[in-house]
Amino acid sequence: MSTGRLESAQTSLSLYSAKGMVGKLWKYRMEIDPSDDGKKKLKLKGRELLSAPLEIFDLGELQVLEMSPERESCLNYRMGTVPREIGQLSNLTVLKLDTNELREIPAEVGALQKLEMLTLSNNQLSSLPAETERLQQLQSLHLASNNFQQFPVQVCQLRRLSFLDASDNKIKSLPHSISNLERLETLLLYFNALQSLPDSICTLVSLCTLWLGKNQLRSLPNQFGQLVNLEWGRSHCSSNFEDNPLESPPPEICRGGPEEISRYFAVWDE
Repeated sequence: MSTGRLESAQTSLSLYSAKGMVGKLWKYRMEIDPSDDGKKKLKLKGRELLSAPLEIFDLGELQVLEMSPERESCLNYRMGTVPREIGQLSNLTVLKLDTNELREIPAEVGALQKLEMLTLSNNQLSSLPAETERLQQLQSLHLASNNFQQFPVQVCQLRRLSFLDASDNKIKSLPHSISNLERLETLLLYFNALQSLPDSICTLVSLCTLWLGKNQLRSLPNQFGQLVNLEWGRSHCSSNFEDNPLESPPPEICRGGPEEISRYFAVWDE
């Protein structure tokens, strides 16, 4: 199927089962998206999505690919795998795969070295391929509502990352190498199983938003007050640490923000 046909008003694709019965009718269209700097975009549409038509991976010019129902409640996407052919779309800058049934991501995703946004929330992932660390242009990564028990260390090599959502998983700890994410501005970790934070998180001074609510934290690192761009207590949207058994510092100190936290630890260090 040629790119020209996909650029027409609308193109329908019928998928057939192994028995030759008609499965589902898909409609998709590649178009220029004026709201996204004129990028060439394709969104797969249909009542249910069990697999991606391989024809779309021949569209080498494609820059935005959406295979997610997002907020369209009438759609039920149930992709269990991403075809390895995804690596052929070397010009992709945005790849949306939210709300499927993905259990793994193929190593070929590492070939998408122009990727700036990758959304994988609401799936069944417990790990990422090692090749993920090759996505050195990635700025926004969405991993919420999956089955991660360990923080994927490959993410710590994505030095351009400014937004990371790993909330609603089962993550128990963060690696010390998280300090590599010097450009990180938003880090969402609520609804996990964190028992402590590494001291290295205190070097992420670009952080403006940090959500730590609903974990198992009893203490914060002594240098936590260095995160001066956080507005604990002054902006609930900026930082959240509710429903943690915090003792050091206690919640009333945390609500005072970085300055109060710094003073608390300064007293204890004397």
